[in-house]
Amino acid sequence: MSKTIYFIANWKMNGNFHSITEIENVNNFLRKNVFSKLKKIIFCPPSNLLVSFTKKIKAKLIDFGAQDISKIDFSHGPYTGQLSAKMIKDSGANYVIIGHSEKRLLDEDYKTIKKKISIAIKNKLKVIFCIGENLSQKNKNLSFKTLKNQITNSLDKKIDFNNLIIAYEPIWSIGTGIIPSNNYLDQIYQNLKKFLNEKYKVKYPVLIYGGSVTTDNVAILAKNSLISGFLIGGASLRSKSLIKIIKNYFK
Repeated sequence: MSKTIYFIANWKMNGNFHSITEIENVNNFLRKNVFSKLKKIIFCPPSNLLVSFTKKIKAKLIDFGAQDISKIDFSHGPYTGQLSAKMIKDSGANYVIIGHSEKRLLDEDYKTIKKKISIAIKNKLKVIFCIGENLSQKNKNLSFKTLKNQITNSLDKKIDFNNLIIAYEPIWSIGTGIIPSNNYLDQIYQNLKKFLNEKYKVKYPVLIYGGSVTTDNVAILAKNSLISGFLIGGASLRSKSLIKIIKNYFK
């Protein structure tokens, strides 16, 4: 049985209402091309675009996610500047990114991340949970220890892994153009799979990769059978490059 391969487009603080043409281009490409493996493309634009995009794009292989939700566990209330998980769900999104290193630097600690994951799942949002080590941790051979700490401090022991995608994003790779070697990635993903099985009794966790994914290196990354897709930043903003990433993966 073929596993689903995820291509998650994290637009960060980019895009406007006219950017829907980029999604339409990807949708047209998907309609005309059939691949042997299942695939799902998830667009995560700024939240102000979600309602407009989800109303206009109705496609089996395309879904939408938010880049954040409030840590406040209420659907509405006197909370200036907050967007609740229910509001995000009502916008048509089915996913949310939590724990991204850029958010951790701003305002997400372990307690906040754990709370947001719980709130998201309670509101029927699937979580794209980001983990990753920085260059100092890597150079001190603390990569896997760092990842384990991030997981154990952020996930409830009874979490339903059907609602969770774990995105390994080495911080030293994001935006640098440098990706880990296949040997390094193989060791990371083998250790992650073993650890998640031992601690959470999950045999087939969905593990994806993020960090400088491009049209050129996706074919190399595709060689790792434990990677079930990609969290893509800058290369996902234009349909031309995202389509090429999908094409090159399935070559």
